[in-house]
Amino acid sequence: MLSSSRMPNQRRVAFVTIGQSPRDDMLPEMLAVIGPGVAPLEVGVLDGLAPDVIARLAPGPDDRLLVSRLRGGGEARLGARWVRQRLQEIADRLDAEGVDLIVVLCTGHFEGLRARTLLVEAQRVTDQAVAAFAEDGRTVGVLVPEARQVGEFHARGAGGVVLAHASPYAGADRFVEAAQELAKADVIVMHCMGYSEAMRRRVAEAAGRPVLLARRLVASMVAQLVA
Repeated sequence: MLSSSRMPNQRRVAFVTIGQSPRDDMLPEMLAVIGPGVAPLEVGVLDGLAPDVIARLAPGPDDRLLVSRLRGGGEARLGARWVRQRLQEIADRLDAEGVDLIVVLCTGHFEGLRARTLLVEAQRVTDQAVAAFAEDGRTVGVLVPEARQVGEFHARGAGGVVLAHASPYAGADRFVEAAQELAKADVIVMHCMGYSEAMRRRVAEAAGRPVLLARRLVASMVAQLVA
């Protein structure tokens, strides 16, 4: 668990990744949107776990796949049920520490996650962006990290939702190919907190469509909550 010193009038915000902290590939970009009103506290679900333990957390055939980033930049493949349990343990601990806000930096669906502290789940925020267009009859292109997640995707709408995959962590670069697969959509939502602004620009250029980035959607909400 990492934290920065707290200045007067700053809100103590816990940013919880399902990978390992610190998320220096993500949090600086989000904090640029949020502004100086927060003292960030970084927490990782996988913090302190050895590589062999993490390797055993991959999902079985009856569990949903989640992917996140390891501290060294590699990719972790995790089962959603175990992650849900660990997130609840972390939320309970953060409740006891008295933080002002908890932000879950994962767009996976975690049924029944609860906290006394105000809780921002990236999944709920990003899914609402999908629904805002799909329920109006638009076609929404959704980009997820892994091919398996295309079949597991949980958010649907009254309009069309089409999916493609490109990992923000793995070595293979599928962004242009995935963007072309989604080019007939009215709008594209990059449905993973690991996607960066640079990746968003690449997808927008290749698809020729407006593109929403999960981490910017979440950061914009947090900015208003701490203002």
